[in-house]
Amino acid sequence: MRRLLTWLLVTVGIGAIVRRLRRRRESALVESAPPAAVGDDPADELRRKLADSRMEEAPEAAVQTEETVEDRRADVHEQGRAALDDMRDSEKE
Repeated sequence: MRRLLTWLLVTVGIGAIVRRLRRRRESALVESAPPAAVGDDPADELRRKLADSRMEEAPEAAVQTEETVEDRRADVHEQGRAALDDMRDSEKE
């Protein structure tokens, strides 16, 4: 019982030390980070890039042909039947 309590206390102590060291590192990183220049908002830059990419994608979407669900279903059934016929032919040989 005494050994278990000792191990438990050592584990808790190590965890506390690790947490304290992490907090020190994080606070040091926050303090040493250079301040952002006025007008350099990363969100604005990302919004601009997103708008540019959307403008480029719009014409491509209009070019695609619309295929109905029935057409796609018929194509899939046709491919399945062809595969089934191939398997039946290979069994006969």
